Amino acid sequence: MDKQMINFEDLVKMGFPTNQARNIIREAKGILVSRGYGFYNGKRVGLVPLSVVAEIIGLPSIDEGAD
Repeated sequence: MDKQMINFEDLVKMGFPTNQARNIIREAKGILVSRGYGFYNGKRVGLVPLSVVAEIIGLPSIDEGAD
């Protein structure tokens, strides 16, 4: 995947159920806020970095393929 950011609709297209996709985005936003990115505390922000979503769902790191 060439995208660096991901949203709810992308997760649904990947095959995740609607509620699970929403929960993944919500959890990613919480992680980003805890890391000091207060911007993601906004209710209408729905675009999060793919690397954080990869951490949550257990995908390999994006940078691993760059070796």
